[in-house]
Amino acid sequence: MMGGPAENPELWAFLESLHCGEFLSGTITAIERFGVFVALDDGPDHPVFPGVGFISFAELSWRRFEAATDVVQVGQRVSCEFLQFDTWNLEARLSLKANQPDPFQVFADTIGVGRKLPGRVTKLIPFGVFVQVADGIEGLVHLRELACTPVRDPADVVQVGDEITVVVTEIDRERRRLSLSRRRSSSGPRRRWRSSDHE
Repeated sequence: MMGGPAENPELWAFLESLHCGEFLSGTITAIERFGVFVALDDGPDHPVFPGVGFISFAELSWRRFEAATDVVQVGQRVSCEFLQFDTWNLEARLSLKANQPDPFQVFADTIGVGRKLPGRVTKLIPFGVFVQVADGIEGLVHLRELACTPVRDPADVVQVGDEITVVVTEIDRERRRLSLSRRRSSSGPRRRWRSSDHE
């Protein structure tokens, strides 16, 4: 723990004055493997960290990214929502993605259950496959929904990169989960041709 109010009175008072949901402006000062530090415009300096504000990777963007630098750069100006006062590290936990529309909710507003969509297989897992149906939107096709006949291994019917047609079977707004069915679309994969397929 960094210390109580007596050791860092100015910083403690500043953090206690913040309200959950308010937006704070600042500058990205450092990108670390565990998150991003922000020097807040109205905040005091931190005794240890390069900024009083901190954004975890989960709060950087709604969209999937490989590295934090795909989303932000050191020196960039940002406006973030204040989530909580981290009394252990004496920092303001922030959300950058709160400033952006959630693409899942936008998608859910325009697409209903039963809608047939084109998609691309992005990942195979033991109990099904993930399919991207829009920019930043992926849904799960469960093993039982992959084909009209029982499937033991997803790789028996599709591969990563295959383009398939799926039907939306469930939209869970709260958990941001999309359930899909390939079986109900009665469409097979259009696999990219490889020379090895004919050797």
